[in-house]
Amino acid sequence: MKNNKTVVVGMSGGVDSSVAAYLLKKQGYDVIGVTMQIWQKEDACTVEREGGCCGLSAVNDARRVAEQLDIPYYVMNFRKEFEENVIRYFVREYREGRTPNPCIACNRYVKWESLLQKSLALGADYIATGHYAKIRQLESGRYTLLRSDAKGKDQTYALYNLTQEQLAHTLFPLGEYEKPQVRELAEMAGLRVAQKPDSQEICFVPDNDYAGFIERETGVKEEVGNFVSTSGKILGQHKGIGHYTIGQRKGLGIAFGEPMFVVEIRAHSNEVVLGKGEEVFAGHLTARKVNYMAAGGFEVGQEVTAKIRYNDSGAKAIISAVGDDFFTLDFPVSVRAVTPGQAVVLYDGAYVLGGGTIDSSS
Repeated sequence: MKNNKTVVVGMSGGVDSSVAAYLLKKQGYDVIGVTMQIWQKEDACTVEREGGCCGLSAVNDARRVAEQLDIPYYVMNFRKEFEENVIRYFVREYREGRTPNPCIACNRYVKWESLLQKSLALGADYIATGHYAKIRQLESGRYTLLRSDAKGKDQTYALYNLTQEQLAHTLFPLGEYEKPQVRELAEMAGLRVAQKPDSQEICFVPDNDYAGFIERETGVKEEVGNFVSTSGKILGQHKGIGHYTIGQRKGLGIAFGEPMFVVEIRAHSNEVVLGKGEEVFAGHLTARKVNYMAAGGFEVGQEVTAKIRYNDSGAKAIISAVGDDFFTLDFPVSVRAVTPGQAVVLYDGAYVLGGGTIDSSS
């Protein structure tokens, strides 16, 4: 039974977005499938190698699924938006000694801001993806995210930066499902992507060589610099700050006779600070570029659960200061590898209160 609502589904060619389209069609929506063309190169080999979830095989798989579901399917060009909001941001953050999260930037500025605007202009009511999350409208009228039912697959962390307007026009059909159930639905529907493996890497850096990508993208080779101890002693040379992130132990390229970890990256002096295991922990952080969801604002003394990285289970924290586009957190039990450039997302139970970008820690 049709409900006369139109939804544009972002289709990556994977099982999650394919089942999202399948479920929405079963629910009576007029479904349109769209794959976002984000690759920067024109030749087919490079597109296939670097396109990740939006490469040529993704387009081919998504098109076949759309044909099976008997829904319209289009490829939309978002190369300019991806270059400006994801790739340039990724390069800039690493060059400034921070560790970026390109998936969060892509979600906010490409998959939602750009795709949603284009979809609404075409007369659609919603966009949808195969993310594992739920959306709720609260009594206050505000929209927020809730953790999904999928153990180990919840993706609210990577979606915390969506705006109220974006949430109001978004559907997440998979929020109530576990991953094995999604694959079973795909098998039942006869979708050929039912057992397709999940993509694991950043789509535009499939070999995980971030520093190499940045050098190729900018044409500028990273400068070597010094490893220094927390007391300022020079310990050796590093091969460029883009090769390192907070908490890293492996791949330092130098032996110290005991485990040493990256505890700070100083872009201004081109230094990578190394310390012992206990020096990687912090009890305080400052976050900026704040986005509010369930909460219209934060309060000093408010207790929250804070996630400081995607795979983090979360830790108890207390909001210790709030201001114009910033907040600070204190952790009763110190947390490991608080990383500038990464997101910190605040939860009240299953509800996302909001979050920001980690600026510093101590």
